Amino acid sequence: MTKIKKILIANRGEIACRVIKTARNMGIETVAVYSDADKHALHVEMADEAVHIGPPPANQSYIVMDKILDAIKQSGADAVHPGYGFLSENPEFPKALKKMGITFIGPNPKAITAMGDKITSKKLAQEAGVSTVPGHMGLIEDADEAVKIANNIGYPVMIKASAGGGGKGMRIAWNDEEAREGFQASKNEAAASFGDDRIFIEKFVTQPRHIEIQVLGDKHGNVIYLGERECSIQRRNQKVIEEAPSPFLDEATRKAMGEESVALAKAVDYDSAGTVEFIVDGDKNFYFLEMNTRLQVEHPVTELITGVDLVEEMIRSAQGEKLSMKQKDVQLNGWAIESRIYAEDPFRNFLPSIGRLVKYRPPAEGVNRSGAIIRNDTGVYEGGEISMYYDPMIAKLCTWGEDRGVAINAQRSALDNFELEGIGHNIPFLQAVYDHDRFERGDITTAFIADEYPDGFEGADINSGHARKIAAVCALMHDIKEHRAAEISGALPNHKRHIPDIWSVELKVSNDEVYHYTADINGEEGLRTIIMDDEGDKAALELEVMTGWTPGQTLVRASVDAATFNFQVQPISEGFKVWHRGVEYKAAIRNPRAAELARLMPVKIPPDTSNLLLCPMPGVIVSIMVEEGQEIMDGQALAIVEAMKMENTLRAEKKAVVKKINAAPGDNLAVDEVIMEFE
Repeated sequence: MTKIKKILIANRGEIACRVIKTARNMGIETVAVYSDADKHALHVEMADEAVHIGPPPANQSYIVMDKILDAIKQSGADAVHPGYGFLSENPEFPKALKKMGITFIGPNPKAITAMGDKITSKKLAQEAGVSTVPGHMGLIEDADEAVKIANNIGYPVMIKASAGGGGKGMRIAWNDEEAREGFQASKNEAAASFGDDRIFIEKFVTQPRHIEIQVLGDKHGNVIYLGERECSIQRRNQKVIEEAPSPFLDEATRKAMGEESVALAKAVDYDSAGTVEFIVDGDKNFYFLEMNTRLQVEHPVTELITGVDLVEEMIRSAQGEKLSMKQKDVQLNGWAIESRIYAEDPFRNFLPSIGRLVKYRPPAEGVNRSGAIIRNDTGVYEGGEISMYYDPMIAKLCTWGEDRGVAINAQRSALDNFELEGIGHNIPFLQAVYDHDRFERGDITTAFIADEYPDGFEGADINSGHARKIAAVCALMHDIKEHRAAEISGALPNHKRHIPDIWSVELKVSNDEVYHYTADINGEEGLRTIIMDDEGDKAALELEVMTGWTPGQTLVRASVDAATFNFQVQPISEGFKVWHRGVEYKAAIRNPRAAELARLMPVKIPPDTSNLLLCPMPGVIVSIMVEEGQEIMDGQALAIVEAMKMENTLRAEKKAVVKKINAAPGDNLAVDEVIMEFE
């Protein structure tokens, strides 16, 4: 057994930072690798040393094996952890490392070859008697063959990259046109993300749950399972929220899935951390989907409910040590939930967002007042850049509680206190999901987002109680700001100008609904009594409000009727813009006379852009699919834009004629830049 002394992490971002933390705790040195885009990245700062490996595109740096092997030689590392994605499931990588005498912290090449390839793994699962989803296991040469196979299986079908993962190279097709288009898009994404454009097709099971089993093996033939993770909240086959355990499984089903996963792992001599994924229907029938021969993005929730450091176990297994526990020792304790916080704008159909993190202040990690645990895995920092070249993940916010309700409430509170500025992000959407009654009940499937937000996300439903509290707190904040301004204005203490403590609050919500209140603020500093009059029903309500907010702060920590009430805020003309639980509010606070006059002001009409195709996100034009002068139909594909390794097809919203094309394939466009104009 050889002890590892220095680990090179062949990855970037939060997973590289995650591996570095465990290695440091074990007294092992670390080496980071970085592209031009990651020169100042957090994982580079955290590692003991770092090696440059090339240009920003992953296929010119992170997935170029020779560059990683050169970095190993330069650094003198004696082991490599691949993280996930990139080279983590390429069997040629550990083979090359073995020739160099370098330890690979992951499964053996045989297991990666057998199970890492989605087509091969399905065949092996079938041979082992494991129930699998119907599909075509062979390689598919072209779009015509894809359409033929899809028809034989029966729509809807799932088109998937054989070497895929993380939702890359994956499409659902409901008809021949979508099968043809999805096949080519999946091949392109697979080639760009994995260097392997092989595609297969399987039946898409409607209304499924995505539940996976964490397995752990060593080089002595021992394999155990560490419970399951529910990963059904997905968008475009990309997991968004994961939890452990699943709110759906019973102990008998958990045991059956776990034992089947272990049997499958033992069949290929699996000797590291891995995940066996299943589709589970409403009757708890489960079907093998695939095996990921690596650490999963969502591994923290398993760590939180088992107390097992999976990265440490991977390192010890790679060193030749036996597992530190047996199956009977595995205990599931409490409930853990992970939110993937992405640089994408949910109000613009979740399109990627890039730029500088002007503000990045996550909630404090550790145990909170309710006994819940907050954990935040990240690879970014305030002032850093979110690049267009890589996955848009900013952080993985995890909470643990003694039960599911405590874990959910901890997530709500943590997201309320997560400050992010400078880029679009999906925190409002996550907040809306956690407040959704279906999620609270655990009534979720992989179709949850499509079912509940069929027309995209336009904000959460308005909670009138929250709206009234926001109006009251904003009125108090405005009152604090006005009194502070009076004190600074140059007036002597005994001659301060009078500030009225009655304010009109016009609360405009993201759907253009407007609420009008009158707030009468009584009392001095500290706890204030606010009499709220709702102009709709004239129902006066007395609220006890307390806040330590001072002008300039963007996180408001308040107490309303002795209950914590926090939200994000930004100053605007005559008031504040507020974000709370997936809803955006604009609070205009005026004295009663100014409010009366403001209602007479004309409303500004936004410019008409209906005759333009605008680039919805910063990205590269992959192709233009129409010509000038061409008549187009509603829904017709016009252009493909690539951003963060994902291809996005832009379609016509109505029948029109193309007047002018302003962009060409290969052009880098900014958000809202004009791609084409219509007559």
